[in-house]
Amino acid sequence: MAPSSSNLSGRVVVVTGASMGIGEAIAKSFADQGAGVVLLSRDAGRVEAARGRVGHSERTLALACDVSHREEIDRVIALTVHHFQRIDVWVNNAGHGLLDSVAEMDLAACRAMFDTNFFGAVAGMQAVIPVMRQQGTGTIINISSVAGHIPLPFHAAYSATKFALNAIGKGARIELMRDGIHVLTVCPGYVRTEFGANEVVGTVNKRVRPGSVRGITAELVARATLEGYLKRKREVIVPWTMHPVVKLYQMFPGLVEWGMARMAG
Repeated sequence: MAPSSSNLSGRVVVVTGASMGIGEAIAKSFADQGAGVVLLSRDAGRVEAARGRVGHSERTLALACDVSHREEIDRVIALTVHHFQRIDVWVNNAGHGLLDSVAEMDLAACRAMFDTNFFGAVAGMQAVIPVMRQQGTGTIINISSVAGHIPLPFHAAYSATKFALNAIGKGARIELMRDGIHVLTVCPGYVRTEFGANEVVGTVNKRVRPGSVRGITAELVARATLEGYLKRKREVIVPWTMHPVVKLYQMFPGLVEWGMARMAG
């Protein structure tokens, strides 16, 4: 049974990619509700700084972890269980983008992105599932994207990582029900973070995005994630205005593709 939103005391939450943006906001939203939180990032200094901004230093930890290396995931899980005795929520948020055309993109850059965005998330799931099975309870939250429903031109490989994450999370959700483990997939639309500044830019630098779209805040994504966890939802699409867009693409893909082709010039 999900705890009340006013008190997550005793719950332990681990967030990958937590040194900034959505990951940091999710860490703060759970910590503000009383949970113990472990923030993970490849950069030890930046994730420790994020821990300082999150606050609640008496029940938070910041650890270095590159999710593309399974042994690093195993190490932080062992440290978390040693420190907190349990893991109630594992949030797969680490990821980056690749801006390029399918024709021109560097395949090594594409593989590196899959290693983090997709295989890093799968490795996290495989590493934490035994802990949750032993507890008889737990939640895995995969931070995907609306781009996991609608393929974006010049971000097609990034979209592919998110389509794959959606599929594996929803499939695992069915597999893990009998173990008392819940899987939630969160699909944000455009978010105002440093994500774009940190993506790998290839030879074709085109962005398909209306100039009028400012994007939502990381804090809104974090609130929607927390609410989705508490309500045990299978999927959260945020903001709500992206729901009809996803449905429109499913029913009339040609129309949406026509619009994106016009924006792409």
